[in-house]
Amino acid sequence: MLTQNKILVNGQNNKDNKVSTMVNQNTNSRVFGFPLRVHIYNLARDNRDSLFEAWMDKNPKRRLRYDRALSKKQVSNLKSSALGFNNWLRKTGEAPVIIDSTSSNEIKSNLMDYYFANGWFNREIDYSMDLLENKRGNVTYNITTKAPYILDSITTRIESPVIDTLYQKTLNESFLLNGEQFKQDNYEAERERLTSTFKNSGVYYFQQDYISFENDTIDTNHKVNTEVQIKNRIIRNEDSVAHVPFKVYKIKEVNIITDNALGGAGKKYQDSILFRNYKIYSYGKMRYRPNPLTDAIFIQKDSVYKDIDRTRTYRYLNELRTFKYPNIEYVENTNDTTLTTNIYLNPRKKYGLGFNFDVSQSNIQRFGFAFSTSLSIRNIFKGSETLEISGIGSVGSSKDGGNADDRFFDIREFGADVRLIIPRFFTPFKTGKIIPKYMSPSTRLSLGFTGQTNIGLDKQTLNGIVNYRWRPSNTLFHQFDLFNIQYVNNLNPENYFNVYTNSFQSLNDIAVNDYPTPPIFLGTDANGNQFLRQPLADPFMALVLSDEVYEMTNPDDYRTVSNISERKDRLTTNNLILASNFSLEIDSRQDLFDETFFIFRAKFEFAGNLLSAFAKPLNLNQNELGQYELFGVPYSQYIKTELDYVKHWDLGNQNVFAMRTYFGIAIPYGNASSIPFTKSFFAGGANDNRAWTAYNLGPGSTDSKSEFNEANLKIAYSMEYRYNLFGKLHGALFVDVGNIWNVLDDVTDPRATFTGFESLKDIAIGSGFGLRYNFGFFVLRGDIGFKTYDPSYGDRNRWFNDYNFKRAVYNIGINYPF
Repeated sequence: MLTQNKILVNGQNNKDNKVSTMVNQNTNSRVFGFPLRVHIYNLARDNRDSLFEAWMDKNPKRRLRYDRALSKKQVSNLKSSALGFNNWLRKTGEAPVIIDSTSSNEIKSNLMDYYFANGWFNREIDYSMDLLENKRGNVTYNITTKAPYILDSITTRIESPVIDTLYQKTLNESFLLNGEQFKQDNYEAERERLTSTFKNSGVYYFQQDYISFENDTIDTNHKVNTEVQIKNRIIRNEDSVAHVPFKVYKIKEVNIITDNALGGAGKKYQDSILFRNYKIYSYGKMRYRPNPLTDAIFIQKDSVYKDIDRTRTYRYLNELRTFKYPNIEYVENTNDTTLTTNIYLNPRKKYGLGFNFDVSQSNIQRFGFAFSTSLSIRNIFKGSETLEISGIGSVGSSKDGGNADDRFFDIREFGADVRLIIPRFFTPFKTGKIIPKYMSPSTRLSLGFTGQTNIGLDKQTLNGIVNYRWRPSNTLFHQFDLFNIQYVNNLNPENYFNVYTNSFQSLNDIAVNDYPTPPIFLGTDANGNQFLRQPLADPFMALVLSDEVYEMTNPDDYRTVSNISERKDRLTTNNLILASNFSLEIDSRQDLFDETFFIFRAKFEFAGNLLSAFAKPLNLNQNELGQYELFGVPYSQYIKTELDYVKHWDLGNQNVFAMRTYFGIAIPYGNASSIPFTKSFFAGGANDNRAWTAYNLGPGSTDSKSEFNEANLKIAYSMEYRYNLFGKLHGALFVDVGNIWNVLDDVTDPRATFTGFESLKDIAIGSGFGLRYNFGFFVLRGDIGFKTYDPSYGDRNRWFNDYNFKRAVYNIGINYPF
């Protein structure tokens, strides 16, 4: 049984991960050093079918007893179950990897090929087997590279003058450089580069097969002399083969058939338009305006043929979401070197309807029903625009929710959203020179409304967005919200302490146990225990905050009341946000299976500046705090920045190391002294610091007694090692670091505010492990997080106080956290 593979390169341990992947006979997987899957595999029995029959016949009365107790079909099912379980053990387990000279020779051949492809032509590779006790053994691969070969002269033999001219023009972009070590990948990259250059310069019939390289290494003293060879075009006829020089082709005309599915043999077009040198045809009535339709076409009349124009046209037409399966055909004209382009389009259905229905239960409702419906109208204005109308609604039975009537289905939520997607920038001026159409610019205009009854503070939210999107490259994506308007109206602020019960409990403890509370504020329950009357919570806080003596004698309790009062005022205040923001995303992933990549996201948002500029000219009202109000609501003013970086490393054998770094800050100024709740940051949860539940960490070193802890500064860092257990089941070990703080706002609690690098001592650390099952289209994830370093312990020891399963946080999530 193979226990270890070892690779020595020139006498040193191998450090090249690519070399390690050449060894395809890997040792059995282990879980914490134990070969679990091998033991599962060994539990299975060979010839389980005959063993079952032998077991039935071993005792003469056993088969008779089973036949009497069960039917023959049930006995057959029992046998099938035994066979099925045996097959499951084999499938779930992993057969022991046996040392095999055939596999070792195959690995040696792979290593020989790899080192040859990277310039070590005289390499020497061998392997040795070290057989140990208990039928175990190791295999060591010894690699001696010797001196590498270096590129020296690079010459050409190009038969077509057109190809030779194009080659010389782009010679400075070549991947083959004098003085560099020979690498076969560079030759492949050069072949792809030349093919792309020629096909995007009018050489319609060019293919990669016409390019070859001849390398000379005889008596060159470890030098490689390369000749780039490009042959003429080959034309095969029925009885002959002709070799002719390549030619540059131009586009003679572009025809667009908008409803190809309606066509047929001999059927004539019913409508046609000539627009900007494009001929647009329709078998039925023309349903598209020519301007937006031709904007999606990158192929132009009288331009040279470019393969990238066809690729971009395919992509743009698919992004319109108006057509399905577009087809682009080039037809050579016999009398000259021109091509006729035919673009065949098949419209999607004009209307699309969706409907969802859910049954749910939560911490605020016994059960509830929710539904949503959506209607899509494609090509609504004949410019490939899509109008989406959606509605949501839900009803539920509350557990209490502060509702004295306790009516059935007393919880209600409803909303509607209208969104128009325009496949171009919707602006009063042209933007084509700044953001050309190959970047797939689009505009989204949306307007939405939601309302709640007996949920929290019964919020009503109205929002409107003017959004622009474009993609400069396959790895870069931009978004810009010109206007992002949000109005939040709290209809039931009196319900605050029914929602934030922890805050009220803190007030109750102070009123009953610490403060000389006047009897009018207190009540008595059936057991004779006093309590603070909830409707008098606001007057009680005002009484405490006006008591200067209590502030001096009980500063901690005074600060607690002050924090609760400030938080209540902020969370019950209606919000009006008029913001603009810009975001970018860089994603280096090559495909869905790429596990060595990075993602960088950045977002910059400004709110309230436009309203601030017109506040005085419009003579807006000011409240008692000096804040300007619009429609009776002080508008928010702040600047917000978010930076997010994710990096993955593929370690081979389905092992991945992943990390995430996040920084966010939102600074109020001008007309605001705090950040709206919807724009603030929180910590904890299945996708953040998994040792704390969502909203339950921070700010700073506070004791997190509030239900929804949030602040305007966030720092987070996570790292995770992911490994395969067996089959589709994977494990993970993780460490999450971070916290939230208040900074440059109206919060004065020193435990919650960020004052400098010394505040970093309040960064929380969580660690743990998890299991993930890959269903293919999504990953079901379960993580257990342990509080490793808890800043809420203040001056006491903060390490490993709650590091146990009883105090752990159990997270369930869909897909990976980063």
